[in-house]
Amino acid sequence: MSQNEFVTDAVVIGAGPCGLFAVFELGLLDLKCHVIDILDRPGGQCAELYPEKPIYDIPGFPVITGQGLTDNLLQQIAPFGPQFHFNRMVTDLERQEDGSFRLTTDADEVFHAKVVVVAAGGGSFQPKRPPVDGIEAYEGKSVFYSVRRMDDFRDQDVVIVGGGDSALDWALNLQPIARSLTLVHRRDAFRAAPDSVNKMKAMVGDGKISLVIGQIAKIDGEDGQLKAIHFSTDAGDMTVPATRLLPFFGLTMKLGPVADWGLELNDNLIAVDTEKFQSSIPGIFAIGDISAYPGKLKLILSGFHEAALMAQAAKKVVSPDERVVFQYTTSSTKLQKKLGVA
Repeated sequence: MSQNEFVTDAVVIGAGPCGLFAVFELGLLDLKCHVIDILDRPGGQCAELYPEKPIYDIPGFPVITGQGLTDNLLQQIAPFGPQFHFNRMVTDLERQEDGSFRLTTDADEVFHAKVVVVAAGGGSFQPKRPPVDGIEAYEGKSVFYSVRRMDDFRDQDVVIVGGGDSALDWALNLQPIARSLTLVHRRDAFRAAPDSVNKMKAMVGDGKISLVIGQIAKIDGEDGQLKAIHFSTDAGDMTVPATRLLPFFGLTMKLGPVADWGLELNDNLIAVDTEKFQSSIPGIFAIGDISAYPGKLKLILSGFHEAALMAQAAKKVVSPDERVVFQYTTSSTKLQKKLGVA
């Protein structure tokens, strides 16, 4: 077997919170996992889009950041030694005669697994780029589509474009550390949470945030560093100083090669049952935002529940002749030994 070929019990596609917790639930049942993700780090959308943004609906954590949740999950699954493969996309999936699967990535790796767990969110996601000439030259230097480190915006002239939750949340969070902050939206109506809109308008009234109703016309700068942004408004053209630009025009979610695997889809999501969270192909499961079933809620905590039931079903696929006794981590010394806490 070549160094680019791997044999494992389960391949988990997606290293977001649901994929990471799937590793935990599978590990409790002695199933070994390889995890593949198109991003360059674990955490999925939590780490990519809002690593420092607070999350308030994770049970047991009144507040936790996306990165904090990711870090905790990585600590939780460490005893099971999952192998991660980042900057990879699964391009091909073939079901073998014995019911197992052969997966190939765009890095020419081959995985042989008895079960596949798709936890890929909405698929691979890409930010929508503003229709501004030459903006590509500034991306990653002074134009960003997410906030990975708030310090990158400290003492900067920050311009945020958009009217949804991301735009409003980051306007409120970055204002205290920015030299100046300008929020731009094409109309004076916002899609964000009413509380965020009210807080933003109060800060505009206090002169802490500048609000521009208009659209970007062009940008000025050199060598990837912004200097100013020009806007078109009903009152005419205007220019504001800008050293950082955050356009929040939404994300384009692409299902990618998953669409070609012969799975039953429901509005570009993988249709599953609610007993096993198994797809239309036995042995392929889907959890988290990419799964579809009646009553589905796109919440991280829902994905955790889905992972727990999926793992029980996956164990029966991998070890059909083994009798599995359900155990609690609070009372099972066997499980506590696996976790290294006994």
